[in-house]
Amino acid sequence: MHLSGYLPGSCTANMSTYRIDRRDFVKVVTAFLGAVMTAIIGLPAIGYLVSPAVRSKETDAWIPLGPLADYPVGGTPTIFSFTRTVLNGWEKTVNSYKVFVVRPDNDRLLVLSNVCTHLSCLVSWHPDIQHYVSPCHDGHFDLVGRVLRGPPPRPLDEYTTKVENGELSILFPPIKRGN
Repeated sequence: MHLSGYLPGSCTANMSTYRIDRRDFVKVVTAFLGAVMTAIIGLPAIGYLVSPAVRSKETDAWIPLGPLADYPVGGTPTIFSFTRTVLNGWEKTVNSYKVFVVRPDNDRLLVLSNVCTHLSCLVSWHPDIQHYVSPCHDGHFDLVGRVLRGPPPRPLDEYTTKVENGELSILFPPIKRGN
């Protein structure tokens, strides 16, 4: 095979064989611009789609319950309702909660969950018998949430409380209490 004008090790090669024609130049430029536009549009889109799955979930939160003066001293539980919004990936869930605030005297404060520890039924306060009662299996709890009778395995869950500038707040989620 003979290549005219080409001597190995010399610079006398025919440079016309390395020219790029117009069609190939347009292909290269189009591919480059397409890659740049894909990166500009695609990377943020991928980030948007993936970010909810890798976002850390917020679990603990202080929930304000209002002025401490709204909760009377004397042992009668006062019900308080609040909602929490939870983002789980792309799903947004709003859950409602209720708590019982009990102030047996000026020095003690107790905030209890209204969810029975047996099957998660909602308990209610019955002032005539001075018990929280779970309607599912007739579980009874005393004023401070201890099990009096029925199938509940442990007392009502208790929230950690803080009072700042006369405002009561609780730490969500509640603490599971043992017997």
